[in-house]
Amino acid sequence: MDRIVKPGAQDIRAARAQNPKMRERDLALQLGISEAELVAAHCGEGVRRIEPRVRDLLGELPALGEVMTLTRNDSAVHETIGTFGEVRASAHAAAVLGDNVDLRVFFEHWVHGFAVEKRDGDEIRRSLQFFDAAGEAVHKIHLRPASDLSAYEALVENHLSADQSPVAKTEAVPAEAEEPFSRHEELRALWGGMTDVHQFHGMLKTLGVSRHAAVRAVGEEYAWPVDREAVGTLLPQAAAAQMPIMCFVGSRGCAQIYTGPVSEIKAMGPWLNVLDETFHLHLRTDHIAEVWALRRPIREGHLTTIDAYDAQGRLIIQFFGERHEGEDERQDWRALAESLPRLPASIAA
Repeated sequence: MDRIVKPGAQDIRAARAQNPKMRERDLALQLGISEAELVAAHCGEGVRRIEPRVRDLLGELPALGEVMTLTRNDSAVHETIGTFGEVRASAHAAAVLGDNVDLRVFFEHWVHGFAVEKRDGDEIRRSLQFFDAAGEAVHKIHLRPASDLSAYEALVENHLSADQSPVAKTEAVPAEAEEPFSRHEELRALWGGMTDVHQFHGMLKTLGVSRHAAVRAVGEEYAWPVDREAVGTLLPQAAAAQMPIMCFVGSRGCAQIYTGPVSEIKAMGPWLNVLDETFHLHLRTDHIAEVWALRRPIREGHLTTIDAYDAQGRLIIQFFGERHEGEDERQDWRALAESLPRLPASIAA
């Protein structure tokens, strides 16, 4: 078998110069490299490698002031404008709770870090960019006009890596195969016995089942398929009612959450976009293979979630109604979610 030879740093920089308007992710795909390798090739030319010491980093980010945070996967891009704030960390993860910045961070996947300066006319755009072991973007933080530039420089200096070589060593992350699942009764018993939404992931781990497989197996009392165009129905209806929702988009190492109403919804080709002042969402609706409504018990009642999955069973995006701890979910949200056109249960067969 012929070994694939990747372009060197000089060739990558030349390709970037020839395609100045192309998005980094798209150019990397065209070159057969990861986005981290594309960024690393510019070390010394507007890019500085930083150590992704995530625990320390999260505590320093509030000093930046107003920023734009970006988390994406293959099918959705989630952007919020706000400020970093409180960090609640465990051994392997952290919740970041700021003003319109709401993240769940999984430390092990923050492998490569860069401070990036990119000239755009007379302006220099600055960002902190983090990638996983495969070189795929985990999270990006873009400075805004109101950001504190001196705090940014101090943070970069504090995390500056001794390695400023124009190479990022990446490794393939094996795809997670969805194993056949047969413990249906045990799944239903555990699902029905939940009293807190945060018990859900523990249940999946206990059973050794993926979220997608569990949703398809648990039965219509707790999960039912809806029309794959449901997200295109849900967002305009929520906007018309000015109903505050929660929108989650995750990468391998970060889940980013927006909570609040949405207003400006625009479809552009396969993209469904939210273009509000402090929240942008860009969703490839043609990547959506299945949409499910989930009902999960909590002490106060139950939560209704809308999940969208791609053809590989990977979660693209999920929606909740806005909810405060200790309360049942909003009845208007529940009514909206339950009104989405149901599909026959045989879709999950």
